[in-house]
Amino acid sequence: MGLIDSVAPGPVALDTAVFIHFIEEHPAYLPLIEPIFLELDRGGIEAVTSAITLLEVLVVPYRAGNLPLAERYEQLMTRGKGLRLVALDNGQLRAAAQLRAFHAVRTPDALQLVAALSTRCTTFVTNDREIPDLPGLRVLRLADQL
Repeated sequence: MGLIDSVAPGPVALDTAVFIHFIEEHPAYLPLIEPIFLELDRGGIEAVTSAITLLEVLVVPYRAGNLPLAERYEQLMTRGKGLRLVALDNGQLRAAAQLRAFHAVRTPDALQLVAALSTRCTTFVTNDREIPDLPGLRVLRLADQL
């Protein structure tokens, strides 16, 4: 049973590391996450990620002057089939502040979680051990799937 089989019905939220491992073809994680992207492309599932993900994935390529890699990330994030980049509004920012206050999560993680919750995601795929389990949102960690 693979990671794709563990994704619950409804949209799935993808954390930044999922995109990095996919684009950079991480040898351990690619076999786990590639089926998700194939299903997205096929229209079998819908995925969302916070706009913060775009910021996070572009930093290293820009720092390295690797504009083709930056373009690959941006194309996937903004034009990828079945993937929705969630813009954050004031209500979501307040909700993220509440998550930070009550669950002691970092700002980027709180923004990712709010994007997932606000779009009715049932599953959040990450590789971050600091992401807390929240009611109504199943957290799947890549390292636990190996």
